[in-house]
Amino acid sequence: MPFTGPLEDRIAIRELIDTYADAVTQRDPETWGATWAEDAHWTMPDYPEFPAQTGRENIVKLWTEAMGHYPGIIFEAYCGSIEVDGDTAKVRAYTSEVYDQDGVTKRDRGEYDDECVKIDGRWYFQRRAFRNIHRQG
Repeated sequence: MPFTGPLEDRIAIRELIDTYADAVTQRDPETWGATWAEDAHWTMPDYPEFPAQTGRENIVKLWTEAMGHYPGIIFEAYCGSIEVDGDTAKVRAYTSEVYDQDGVTKRDRGEYDDECVKIDGRWYFQRRAFRNIHRQG
């Protein structure tokens, strides 16, 4: 089953993903950063210009710099699976991004493989690994 564990936790993880997506579109580093655990790890192997980062502060710094390359971005995400096991979860999420670069509208679709952790009753991203599925424009 791609969706296992308590419904309350799965809804909270879904809201974590929605918060992340909204913060990207709103270009809000404070809200976006608050989705990450303090010792989180983020990697995007298809984007060597954005090296893997460990630690919330480093992750937010890289994201803030990277967002300059994606003006007018609309970022959406939806879950393919959420498997909760106690205070940890494995999640697969798909993304769709639309943005303009150099007068060209671009569309990217990708996949996040995530590990989430529940700390003091709240879910965070512990590890996120992003891969591109399709790029247009």
